[in-house]
Amino acid sequence: MAYKVLYRKYRPMTFSDVVGQPQVTVTLKNELMAGRVSHAYLFTGSRGTGKTTCAKILAKAVNCLHPVDGDPCGECEVCQGIDNGSILDIEEMDAASNNKVDDIRNIIEEVAFTPSTSKYRVYIIDEVHMLTPSAFNALLKTLEEPPPHVIFILATTEVHKLLPTILSRCQRFDFRRIAPADIADRLDYVCRQEGVSIDRDAALLIARIADGGMRDALSILDQCLGRSHHVTLQIVTETAGVAGKEYLYTLAQDIKDRNSSEALEIINNLHNSSKDMSKLCEEMASHFRNLMLIKTMRNPGSIIQASEEELEEMTKQALPMSLPTILHAIDTFQAAVDKMTFANQRIETEMAFIRLCSPELDTTAEALLRRIEALEQGAPRIAAPVQEAKTAPKVETRTEEPAAAAPAQPGQRKSADELVKDAVPFAEWPEVIQRMRQVSPSVGSAFAGSAAYTSSNYILIDASTFAFDLLKNSANKDKIKECILAITGRNYNLGPYKAAAKTQTTEQSDPLSALEQRAREAGIEVIEN
Repeated sequence: MAYKVLYRKYRPMTFSDVVGQPQVTVTLKNELMAGRVSHAYLFTGSRGTGKTTCAKILAKAVNCLHPVDGDPCGECEVCQGIDNGSILDIEEMDAASNNKVDDIRNIIEEVAFTPSTSKYRVYIIDEVHMLTPSAFNALLKTLEEPPPHVIFILATTEVHKLLPTILSRCQRFDFRRIAPADIADRLDYVCRQEGVSIDRDAALLIARIADGGMRDALSILDQCLGRSHHVTLQIVTETAGVAGKEYLYTLAQDIKDRNSSEALEIINNLHNSSKDMSKLCEEMASHFRNLMLIKTMRNPGSIIQASEEELEEMTKQALPMSLPTILHAIDTFQAAVDKMTFANQRIETEMAFIRLCSPELDTTAEALLRRIEALEQGAPRIAAPVQEAKTAPKVETRTEEPAAAAPAQPGQRKSADELVKDAVPFAEWPEVIQRMRQVSPSVGSAFAGSAAYTSSNYILIDASTFAFDLLKNSANKDKIKECILAITGRNYNLGPYKAAAKTQTTEQSDPLSALEQRAREAGIEVIEN
């Protein structure tokens, strides 16, 4: 007996078997149980999401002699006849190759005849957007008012190409991309039925490569099973020709560090290993998309389909990387993929990495933004000016208390006054707060709007009393230190940076003396009488 590929062997036979499309299957089952059968249906969605499969199930369900909760029984003579092709009342037409007006006229002539053995004559027109305008116009009247024994099911991946007059005559169902977790579960089920095994991370990688299409996922699994009966992450990587995760992290770090030499060496090794350069660029764009989501979302794990270890590794790489660099990478890799249709894939890939590692060679707006950001970060930081006595800053001993106010000796800690005097703004503090919101929303919110300064091995925080009360808990303090370490790569002590109000005393209230003292401090010559 000839081998049947997995996506045909495990094609769902009932609505209950369809994976990841409850918004379609539940509605159709309810309508069938209620006897509300429409004369025309439109199934839209990306490839491999179950449009044709649901169309065939619907064709059986409306004609089944003993339906079970809206599903076809699969055992009656009508169901079996439709499955083996002996019942001719179900006609499937591919509009990609039968798109002329004469093909539609043949259908119009046939609909006048009642079905021979079933209740409904069903026409499934796949890729209906490929019909010519004249064919669409010929179908309009019949589609709007077909005989009561005829049902049309139209399927398309490009619904925007359909005429509004067609859309208005159909009951539309949108098929979503299937979630990677659902695809991975289905792959695990298929492997168990086949007597083989698959690792969870390998199943998730196949799901990500399939991009929401179950048919593509099963086709990749079929290839992997040709190599081994135990599918691992390495087998999927080699079979699908995609870069392993370690290459993605290394190449992304090379872009951040502007190390074009190492990046080109890795690309050369991947090319010699027969890696597909277009898929490498697609994987890099997807990787930087994940970094973008981590950089801008409070809970990116709800969108990024990855294990906890992978998410943690991506988070470590995303937080120190600037958002302009990430956006520049996504735009560059997508542009490279678009150009690869008419150009050498390896050259386009190498040029993309060189532009990303040397943004001064790129004339795009994203590259210019990266260069401006580099200039801003490279500018010398101006120390905070020492204010007059009225608002002289003072370090209060609430966390790690600096040394007492005494002249600093070599090898000793600086005094509180010296720390404040040498303090400079901590530019990465907003990024620390953003990361802190992900780790602990309450602590991150408490420090929102605060400022921080670096001085020696201290980070001095200018925040509210409520925020500092949270730091009395050592666990909260350790979380902030970990966030700072992840972003700066350095361990800092924490301390408060707060201005102390000048104590007013009745004994010291000579306004002229105070005015003279401020003038002298400002360098203004004072003439004494």
